[in-house]
Amino acid sequence: MKALISALLISCALAAPVCAFAQANAAADTASTNGPVTRAEVRADLVRLEQAGYRPAAKDINYPDDIQHAEAIVAQQDAQSAAGAVGGVSMAGSSDSGAQGSSGPAGQSIYFGH
Repeated sequence: MKALISALLISCALAAPVCAFAQANAAADTASTNGPVTRAEVRADLVRLEQAGYRPAAKDINYPDDIQHAEAIVAQQDAQSAAGAVGGVSMAGSSDSGAQGSSGPAGQSIYFGH
């Protein structure tokens, strides 16, 4: 019985580095898409958001809505630039699916006053 337990422990000890090596390779394969972001990339993203209308402020009461709207504009620009490169076919259809509805009078939240 002791020999079986010893063999099991030794095999687990030898298998652990193999699993760690496999995870390191998987992380290296996805580093180009999900890896650490450089300071220059963060600054470039912030510039694109500011060009899309986002204005970072210390006391912005519409913070989540403002940045989400700017991110949606940037994502739409990215999609349009990617779609234009697909076989030269224009992807300029129109659809309101997924668009935000009106948020009430004068841009107020539908939950304003509740």
